[in-house]
Amino acid sequence: MQNSSNLSKSYKEIIKQHVFTLFNGINVILAIFVFFTGSYRNMLFMITVILNMLIGLFQEIRSKRMLDKLSLLNQPKIHVLRNDIEFELSVEEVKVNDILILYPGDEISFDGHIVSGSIECDESMLTGESDAVYKQENSSLLSGSFVVSGKCLMKVDKVGQDTYAYSILKHAKRFKRYPSQLRDSIDTIIKWCTYILIPLGCALFIKQFIKTNYTTATLNTVAAVVGMIPEGLVFLTSVALAISSFKLGKQSVLVQELYCIETLARTDTLCLDKTGTLTQGKLSVCHVEEIKNIDGILGDMMQTLPDENATALALRSHFKTRNHNKVVSFLPFSSQRKYSSVTFEDGEYKLGAYSYIAKEIDSKVEEHIEEYTSQAMRVIVLMKDDVVLAYICLRDELRDDAKDTLNFFKKQGVDIKLISGDDPKTVEALARKAGFTSKSIDMSKVQDVETVVDSYSIFGRVTPKQKKELVLALKKRNKTVAMTGDGVNDVMALKEADCSIAMGSGSQACKSVASLVLLKDQMNALPAILYQGRCVINNIQRTASLFLVKTLFSIGLSLLTLIFLKNYPFKPIQLTLISALATGIPSFVLTLEPNGNKVKGNFLQNVISKALPGAICVICSVIGVSILGHFIYISPSEYSTMCTILAGVNALMVLVRVCVPMTTLRKILVTIMCMIFVGSIILCKNFFYIVHLRWYEIIYVILNICLIPHILTVVSSWIKLFLKQKK
Repeated sequence: MQNSSNLSKSYKEIIKQHVFTLFNGINVILAIFVFFTGSYRNMLFMITVILNMLIGLFQEIRSKRMLDKLSLLNQPKIHVLRNDIEFELSVEEVKVNDILILYPGDEISFDGHIVSGSIECDESMLTGESDAVYKQENSSLLSGSFVVSGKCLMKVDKVGQDTYAYSILKHAKRFKRYPSQLRDSIDTIIKWCTYILIPLGCALFIKQFIKTNYTTATLNTVAAVVGMIPEGLVFLTSVALAISSFKLGKQSVLVQELYCIETLARTDTLCLDKTGTLTQGKLSVCHVEEIKNIDGILGDMMQTLPDENATALALRSHFKTRNHNKVVSFLPFSSQRKYSSVTFEDGEYKLGAYSYIAKEIDSKVEEHIEEYTSQAMRVIVLMKDDVVLAYICLRDELRDDAKDTLNFFKKQGVDIKLISGDDPKTVEALARKAGFTSKSIDMSKVQDVETVVDSYSIFGRVTPKQKKELVLALKKRNKTVAMTGDGVNDVMALKEADCSIAMGSGSQACKSVASLVLLKDQMNALPAILYQGRCVINNIQRTASLFLVKTLFSIGLSLLTLIFLKNYPFKPIQLTLISALATGIPSFVLTLEPNGNKVKGNFLQNVISKALPGAICVICSVIGVSILGHFIYISPSEYSTMCTILAGVNALMVLVRVCVPMTTLRKILVTIMCMIFVGSIILCKNFFYIVHLRWYEIIYVILNICLIPHILTVVSSWIKLFLKQKK
């Protein structure tokens, strides 16, 4: 049951998403109304709509192609036994009655039953219960669960849409929508615009139709409604996220959930699983201290146990001598138990963490183990009848990029928590090598996670359930938590994290629940993901205010037109000019700009607080022109010209404020937009319905332009003061 990803959409769904939208439908209807007026130039806004649609389609399809290629690399391989030969097949190639070989960490993608062997199975995705369920011969297995320990042969009974997991997905709708402040804020803006747009547009048309004629009423209403639609905001958000996922894909990062890029950018706590993420996950036996002769015992045990984890592989490689003792029974390793055991005719041998095996803890044994763990060694013991027979020391090397990655996140103000099932002293010693110094705690001695989550940053002897509880405790403290993992023991915690990151070499169960998969296990990709997320949020936050200036002043002026203004001041083509130069082109450039600054504040609040001063300024300018018209005659064409110039200058000044601090690119952008606006007013005046103004009208426009920066500053100060008092 793979992670439900926004990027798994078909080409048909992508086209449907970009073409058949509410705002596109409204724009087409408005264009039809304009067409019947015969004023075809006022349909120019449709060019912007079509360009937005085409660019959005191109970027999302390009991103999909990249991610589909990466998904093939991440596709689970099913071990199938046919004619006594083991094959690795894709999920689609498995048929009913096939015999599958299941190993620890495998995700079960089919319904079936065990024909040989036994396993412990995690069914938490289906039942919500976190405890592993023991399964033996003839026990049923359900898709959506995964193997915690053991090994078995499974006969497939159901595949595809007939499976239990598919029925849950279809009927119970267990999968929640991925949380995103960015998406939710934009959805809120769109929702309120939709509520306001249709009734306000209808009322505006009726009033103007009564007082003027069909053509004037239609053009003015279309101008108002087009101005209220922030369609470019949705377009730029989807394009920015698609481009980010494409860039990350080129770095071998598979984005399984689009909005997780944003979540990682907001992350203030990063939980790192030590084995396989901080370290290479390739254990080797570096020292064996035998208390009693164990020659052949460990060889027999490792040949009996079905474990395929890094520890088992290292032990199997090192202990090859065998006594060929007769096996009575065995118990595979699990992260919850922290040990495995094999019972021979002469008794039971246990292999694992001393504190979990020993019935009575010997302080001298613990002190001896600490001598090894302080050297960053992992120590497991072989015991029989509560007596230690041998100390086996294993070493796992740090990843080359671990130190730089940890330093990066520390500099960014991200709190780091190291979590491991190993001895806390081993984890602490490894952390020191990576330049991370902090207190460690043995979680096997902790009953309540809540009591230690704030005081410590290194957690050892952590069970899978405790990993989950640590993540939940951090989230309870309003932390945005990212979690890395590679093993089946990390799955529960990954599911609870705000942003889950799996290693490409990790278990399939782990990768299937992750938001991001580092296909090459490259820890140094995390800063790049953080950077991409910050680019998306900061740039969209910056450009969204440009879109909302037009939306807010269009709504405000429409209401004023209903109350006391005679006509809506703009023609559709005039707003198209302002929108293109002060919003459309600049926002596209600014959205793709590098911006790795830390994300601050609430997205919706930040955007509206920046857009409101510009909108109020435009409304004040139009009211000023209307008041002037009560004392001095101003023709409808002059009224529209004055309002267009003032609104255009105002919007460009908002663009200047948004571009601060100025870079070379931003200076060039602002200069070109201003030059095109002035050129359009002078050289293409007839096309944009611009007429010559009388001397007193020119003086008023110049005085008003001089006041715009001051009005923007004053209104911005009032809004900041209001927000400060509200806090």
